[in-house]
Amino acid sequence: MIDKKVVEHIANLAKLEVTEDEKASFTKELDSILEYMEQLNSANTEGVEPTSFMVPEHDPFRDDREKESLPAEKTLQNGPSVKKGFFAVPKVIT
Repeated sequence: MIDKKVVEHIANLAKLEVTEDEKASFTKELDSILEYMEQLNSANTEGVEPTSFMVPEHDPFRDDREKESLPAEKTLQNGPSVKKGFFAVPKVIT
């Protein structure tokens, strides 16, 4: 059960300042998430093979195979600004 004290502890760990209204709201929301997780835990998964990836095409453990890619010139055509063979972007760190 999530209570106000737990929400305050989580907020403290995350270095967040939360109002009393937010504490009440987060208490309800976190509690409902945990209730839903309990429902999932009670589901009968016997005989279901574990899986991490729903679509085999996105399996990061697939074999690496070299294949043809776009030439750099054609790829750089898509950029709004190109300098010295690279995409040019505005400086973001001062």
